[in-house]
Amino acid sequence: MPDSLEHTIDEVQGRRELIEVDDELMRDIEELVRSRSDFLILNILQDLYPADIAHIINRLETDEEAEYVFKLLSDDVAGDVLIDIDESRREHLLHVLPQEKLTRLVGQMDSDDAADIVAELPEEKAEEVLGTMDVEDSSEVQDLLRYDESTAGGIMAKEVAVVKQDDTIKQAIRVVRRMAKEHKNIYNVFVVDDNGVLVGVVSLQELLLHAPNKRVKKLMSPEFVSVDTDVDQEQVAQMFKRYDIVSLPVTDKSGKLVGRITVDDIVDVLEEEHEEDVARMVGSDADEMERRSPAEIAWLRLPWILITLLIQFLAGYVVHRYSVTLEKVILLASFMPIISALSGNTGLQAAAIVVRGLATGHVNLARWWIPIRRQVQTTLILGAACGAILGLIGGLWHGTVAFGIVVGCSMFISINVSGFIGSATPLLSKRLGFDPAVTAGPFETAFQDVIGITIFLTIATLALQWLT
Repeated sequence: MPDSLEHTIDEVQGRRELIEVDDELMRDIEELVRSRSDFLILNILQDLYPADIAHIINRLETDEEAEYVFKLLSDDVAGDVLIDIDESRREHLLHVLPQEKLTRLVGQMDSDDAADIVAELPEEKAEEVLGTMDVEDSSEVQDLLRYDESTAGGIMAKEVAVVKQDDTIKQAIRVVRRMAKEHKNIYNVFVVDDNGVLVGVVSLQELLLHAPNKRVKKLMSPEFVSVDTDVDQEQVAQMFKRYDIVSLPVTDKSGKLVGRITVDDIVDVLEEEHEEDVARMVGSDADEMERRSPAEIAWLRLPWILITLLIQFLAGYVVHRYSVTLEKVILLASFMPIISALSGNTGLQAAAIVVRGLATGHVNLARWWIPIRRQVQTTLILGAACGAILGLIGGLWHGTVAFGIVVGCSMFISINVSGFIGSATPLLSKRLGFDPAVTAGPFETAFQDVIGITIFLTIATLALQWLT
């Protein structure tokens, strides 16, 4: 890239505006990319935040176009953009970028982001990047790579504003200023003893309100929330919500300060956990479309499909078992899919609410009856409304009150049973140590189909003398 173009985008980093990346803007950029209009592309990108540039690169049709636009960016911008690019597209860029370029980009990132990028590199290329980085930066990244990526250690950053308890406020402010030149999101100063054990926390506000010669230990708060490196990231997210914090110190088993987690990291965790839960509930893998071949995806999803198939065979058996009833009142068959669909969706919705509540901490196993009670109260209303409407339609269609009562009661009972099972199953799964999101997978709806059909045809059989 010509030096003049790189200088142009560097000059305007302090003058960005919020610009919506709409379809019209994308069409303009795609046309400029095809015509290789470097200066005009940079003239657009210079007004955008890195996240918006990443969004543009994600929307380009081919990896080659994405590579072309990315290589126009200066290193200062490219590093921030690379972090926000979709994983599949980033994989291509990491493959084609020269090792020297990657080293520069990774070297300017915060340690947690640098570790994430290095972890995605092929082993040989990762070793080359780490070997040519600054020794201190390389050591921090390698230390982070030791932790499981879904734990506090895996999402923490090593960059921490830390002082000794006998330091003065003036010294603490000097630490903050030095760190702020290279790193963002400094919310607190962490205080350690001579052995590096975390003993207190000081907010930036406190540093500004006290005399420079005052000792840090006089104003630090000895009551603080911290987390061990091995704690699951979902539990860390719950801690941020529960204690309303924006920064959380991370310690090792001996209490020594090893890093920090900030609220922007937790936003990513919440999104990741939500996508994972939703993916599992439909019998899929959160990353399958990003990293797997069609054959691998099919093999991953086949067991779930087969489980659903087996359950539907059970539904078929129930229909066969009540074939005499259906032969005598053929109109019953018209209402079977309606009752199955509504009861199945009710159960799946109840399961989704409970799974999400377990993930966010709003649902507590120790008080398991609360979510079940709330769901039952909800389904009583839903079942009554749907049952009344379906019963009225059924009675008018068949021409008898008895048929309407059978259809309406079946709808009411099916919705309530499905809601109860949909709420209880994730709680039971969690109690037994399984992932509750898995229990609300694709067979959930099929299982509720069996319940709805069985209830409907059983009631119809019992009332058969009034239907014929």
